[in-house]
Amino acid sequence: MAAARTTTRPARSKAATRPARRRRTVRVDHHKRWRPNSRRGPVCGYTLDGKTCGRRGAHYCEPRADKVVKFFAELLIHPAGALANTRFELASWQEHEIIRPLFGEVIWSEQWGRYVRRYTRATVVMARKNGKSALLSGIALYMLCADGEESAEVYCAAANTRQAGKVFEPATKMVKKSPILNERLTHIKNVRRLVDEKTGSHYEAIPSDADNELGHSPHCFILDEVLSQPDDKLWKAMRTGAGARVQPLMLAITTETTDGASFGADFIDEADRVMEDPARAPHHFVFVRKMPRTVDELERLWRLFPARPELPVSLDPWDERNWAWPNPALGSFLSISALREEAEEARKDIKAENGFRQFRLNQRVSQVTRWISMDLWNACTREIAPTPDWVRERLKGERCWGGLDLSSKLDLTAFTLLFPDGSALWRFWVPESITPVLSDYTNGKFEEWVRDGWVTETEGDTIDYDRIYDDIEADHKHFKIVNVTYDKWSGEPVRQAITKRTRLKMIESDTTYLRMTAPMSELMRRLKASELAHFGNPVARWMADTVEKKSPRDDPDRLRPVKPDRDKTGKRIDGIPSLLFAVDGAMRGMPKPSVYESQGMAL
Repeated sequence: MAAARTTTRPARSKAATRPARRRRTVRVDHHKRWRPNSRRGPVCGYTLDGKTCGRRGAHYCEPRADKVVKFFAELLIHPAGALANTRFELASWQEHEIIRPLFGEVIWSEQWGRYVRRYTRATVVMARKNGKSALLSGIALYMLCADGEESAEVYCAAANTRQAGKVFEPATKMVKKSPILNERLTHIKNVRRLVDEKTGSHYEAIPSDADNELGHSPHCFILDEVLSQPDDKLWKAMRTGAGARVQPLMLAITTETTDGASFGADFIDEADRVMEDPARAPHHFVFVRKMPRTVDELERLWRLFPARPELPVSLDPWDERNWAWPNPALGSFLSISALREEAEEARKDIKAENGFRQFRLNQRVSQVTRWISMDLWNACTREIAPTPDWVRERLKGERCWGGLDLSSKLDLTAFTLLFPDGSALWRFWVPESITPVLSDYTNGKFEEWVRDGWVTETEGDTIDYDRIYDDIEADHKHFKIVNVTYDKWSGEPVRQAITKRTRLKMIESDTTYLRMTAPMSELMRRLKASELAHFGNPVARWMADTVEKKSPRDDPDRLRPVKPDRDKTGKRIDGIPSLLFAVDGAMRGMPKPSVYESQGMAL
């Protein structure tokens, strides 16, 4: 779907623009990077060129990182482009933001009795023509013959064998240009394979046919352009095959996709989440450089990277100051004149604009965007509640507003109470037949949430509405509920049943732009001001992490949440619409400011 054309900066200029800064080389203190708080293991002791690492536990091992940087500089030659036939001296961003953290971060392994790389998975998301093929080829060659792995199997794959060859062929050219590698490695052309007879290792380009790739045991697997993969079968086949390796590396690199419901979109969205919260997946390295599409995304970048001079200064795709972030090679081996020419063409043609946004700015060309940044959500924890009853007792007798989002009889239903101090309390119900399905999608967490009382499981294949009515009636007695806003999709019988039991005032609503814009804007304001308290509810967090928003092409200020495809994705967001309904009810219940407060009193 075509993206909205933007030829001027957004009207909300104060929130959406940032003063330009003079660019400089970013200095990175690798020892301050987030890592697990682990002191297990002896002193590292890894030594290279007289430099010995004296750290222990999870740490950045500088000599290990030095080894990879030296491999590039001393053994590899650029195969093509402006730097052809010169030594592969890594650019500052390649060295300090990808290679050094990826290969230098280590953790003690009890299984192997040694320090191993912490990152076993890596995702790199950036615009095209930023030197990814050469970088991937260098990594593949290092993993083939310099990583200390006997009988290493290294593979690269893409949408088809031809595309995979674009990653493999630069490696063969590097080998030819390097006397040491050319003597050591053998190129078997008819099967696109490089062989290291010294270690019994090989590097090979393979097609993206998961059914024929189940017998591999990869030490390294490189997947190029994830957006072209139809599903996750190949990735899973390779990842499960790497289980016997000491320190495998699964590396995916891609530009943004246009299909928000695809495997590629899920892959990129997960990288976004890890960028926000590295503790989410300590084994997953991410390097994500995308042009933001919304003010919320832009402000998130400013929060996560407060001192980066190359950050976008606005949402304007034609402002050259915004091109450096999605194009880290800009100004070195990526020509700005080429981008200027493409931008000029894109301004005159919507199809060209979409291509420029996707491939040059690494922007998802879609009206659907992820809504809630997890750093904002985490900042609104206030306290970690051991159980939902702990929150319930703490707020007993308080005034509040309710929001009810009923699903079909076969799925999850949510009820939220919002209190004047911003505290939010959820109830979730689900038929027991759905629990195993949602548990699979959440790596077993959903069953834990049921066991710990965050979700109420009802017997049978369909949800027990009487249990829902009983719990809402109990909350009505426990709190002073002003009203309950509900989705009219639930139907008149639900309203009648709740009203009959509780005499609560029920307000009909829906998830259209008309009804959702105001509460979504208010909820985002509360999140940014830390005026919400969710007490670490894990189910609500899962849903907040999943929810997406949509705006009309001609009016980005109008909002509504997007219901996910439950059968295909396993995602659920019910707790967020129910919270929005409660916010809507609270907004209705807030006293309007007095005219004397706004205009003063005439004397």
